[in-house]
Amino acid sequence: MKTTFCLLLMLTQSLLQAQDIKVTSGFVQRFENFYSEFVEGRNVDVWLPKGYNTTEKYAVIYMHDGQMLFDATTTWNKQAWEVDEVAGKLNADGKVKKFIVVGIWNIAAKRHPEYFPQKPYESLTAVQKDTITAQLQKAGRTKESFNPYSDLYLKFLVSELKPFIDKRFSTAKDKDNTFIAGSSMGGLISLYAICEYPEVFGAAACISTHWPGIFAVENNPIPDAFYAYMRKKLPNPKSNRIYFDYGDQTLDALYPPLQKMADSVMVEKGFTSDNWQTKFFPGKNHSEEAWAERLSIPMEFLLKK
Repeated sequence: MKTTFCLLLMLTQSLLQAQDIKVTSGFVQRFENFYSEFVEGRNVDVWLPKGYNTTEKYAVIYMHDGQMLFDATTTWNKQAWEVDEVAGKLNADGKVKKFIVVGIWNIAAKRHPEYFPQKPYESLTAVQKDTITAQLQKAGRTKESFNPYSDLYLKFLVSELKPFIDKRFSTAKDKDNTFIAGSSMGGLISLYAICEYPEVFGAAACISTHWPGIFAVENNPIPDAFYAYMRKKLPNPKSNRIYFDYGDQTLDALYPPLQKMADSVMVEKGFTSDNWQTKFFPGKNHSEEAWAERLSIPMEFLLKK
């Protein structure tokens, strides 16, 4: 009863606050300060393709860092993923499943603890955790002891946001039409999501995945903790698919050797070209502009018919 009431409350509040924003293709409905019992409320943007209608069922891609997806004039660095352009073209071409995109805004001060995979972190020793806290404090990502709560963030996505989206829009609700994607820390939380909820998310796109977790590689226990977690929790390759990519400039310069280790775990766990891709983009940096250039590739991977 409580869950039903909360869903109705979210539906009522969000509908009252929804507003259209300008994009180059399709249109976006914004749900401001979307209520959650698990994490702080935040905006949610839902992109719908031109010609969207309720007589069809649409696949859904859930994307993190929602405020960076559509309009470069409104972002902190004046860059955006240009999701509306890429998704609009893919929908129009008809080479993939018809789909909508749900952009979940981050809360800047809480992005790191919400996106950092919680269970791998909890496997670390107290000394290792203290070292990570010190590194993140130095980088200005936290002022207090670092304690990720990505399990709560995923509960928000799975038990609150997805039911709302499925109720409000004409969606195909099954896992084979429900996908998750993000870059950097958003890549990590996308991987974590498909490992924790393989029955909800059929495929994940992890773009420029931030394997270090912090901003140094030497004497960093985090990547090994992620690999150990993957060995235990990667989903069944017969039922789930995963995409990775990376560049080699700016922050992406840290990733090539770490991604190769992750790739070896994927092979070890039985993933093949049928259900997994890792793509390397030499010369590309860690930015929305770089991700926008290649966004059609992971989207086509997720949405192939």
